[in-house]
Amino acid sequence: MTRLFRLAAPAVAVAMVLAACGGSSTSSSSGPAAGYGAPTSGSPSGSGRASVVSTKTSSLGTFLVDGKGRALYLWDADHGSTSTCTGACAQAWPPLTITGTPKAGGAVKGSLLGTTKRADGSLEATYAGHPLYLFAGDTRAGQTSGEGSNGFGAPWWVVTPAGKALQN
Repeated sequence: MTRLFRLAAPAVAVAMVLAACGGSSTSSSSGPAAGYGAPTSGSPSGSGRASVVSTKTSSLGTFLVDGKGRALYLWDADHGSTSTCTGACAQAWPPLTITGTPKAGGAVKGSLLGTTKRADGSLEATYAGHPLYLFAGDTRAGQTSGEGSNGFGAPWWVVTPAGKALQN
């Protein structure tokens, strides 16, 4: 029973966050006071360290993953390298925040890796100019349950080694 609760709790938490947003368009705030770039404790953020961005291949195709094998996503609402996912959005879709320079692994092209500064001063990893995010609903390495979802007003896609959205 405890194991079932541990597996179901993250999904319930994400559903509650998404329900609270009521399917609204982009959730944005005026800065750090609204939780900008501050994933909640226990969230799957890559926060606080240099990060390796690598690749995984599954039936979906080849896509980017963080150093723990968690799928990395881009959001269609972002234009350029500036992240517009804030507040509740950043809780459901934690930015891949890092310190230092991200490292390339697998089929990742190091020349496409970069960073962007978030409003709270933290650094978010980018790939081909896209801010990179994790999905709180992915509970294990390689899972892509956020693929194609339309959360916070625009679709979310896993990222290919070419820096494009993997749309299946």
